[in-house]
Amino acid sequence: MDEYLDYFINHLKVERGLAQNTLSAYSRDLSRYIDFLVDKEKLTALVDVRQQMVINFLAALKKDGLSARSRARHLSALRMFHRFLLREKYTQIDPTALIESPRALPGLPKLLSQQQVEDLLCAPGDATPMTLRDRAMLETLYATGMRVSELVGLNLIDLKLDVGCVNAFGKGGKQRLIPLGEVALEILGDYLQNGRPKLQKSTGCEQVFLNRSGKAMSRQGFWKNLKRYALQAGIRQDVYPHMLRHSFATHLLENGADLRAVQTMLGHADISTTQIYTHVIQERLKQLHQRYHPRG
Repeated sequence: MDEYLDYFINHLKVERGLAQNTLSAYSRDLSRYIDFLVDKEKLTALVDVRQQMVINFLAALKKDGLSARSRARHLSALRMFHRFLLREKYTQIDPTALIESPRALPGLPKLLSQQQVEDLLCAPGDATPMTLRDRAMLETLYATGMRVSELVGLNLIDLKLDVGCVNAFGKGGKQRLIPLGEVALEILGDYLQNGRPKLQKSTGCEQVFLNRSGKAMSRQGFWKNLKRYALQAGIRQDVYPHMLRHSFATHLLENGADLRAVQTMLGHADISTTQIYTHVIQERLKQLHQRYHPRG
């Protein structure tokens, strides 16, 4: 059976051109599967694999504590393996054909409290060009709920400061106009006047946010700075850029914003994607009730 696994991995490498890390993951998952078939099902040939054996393997993974997402990944590898065997006529059936993938319950997004956001936005304290930039980036991200890729991709032409808006380009190149609050407008204007000119090395760069070399700020660079400022602000949980997007949406809804308006600002094609934030609010209310109510 290991010989057929070698054939499959070679197929993925040569014909599909998959990366080495991906090949290693497939090899690891399928080796675990074959070991199960040999040790638990007492099989000696892949032609004898049946649907119930695959189900037994998935059940064993669940018993071992693997999440639904991890089990779904294993099943995906099994599907590809058995389809390969069937296509190459090494076997006559695909035992995974009628098995549904394990479904993971969608997790609620992690976010910061309004006080944590306030502490984070105040973390860049002095007035160097880079701290002016960092403060403007943090304020703009929280004020608009943009994705970090949209933030670092902003060009000067995308800023409509005279009308208090910014033009964002989301997934699929979809364009949307997002309002900026007064505080964000002031801080962004301060950076554009007193910070960006000192970072700019040439007149050809049109990106809004520049690094110390005068080039466009990268997502990785912003993420690194965000983590540093979160530590300065005394925030103990792991903070990542999308957390500010989650916080933006949740805080708007907590303060009475219309769900459709939040959907538009986030650039969600389907309102069901935005509705996850109403579940966040409900979950927080339940936690508060359980914590403070005498019969909670």
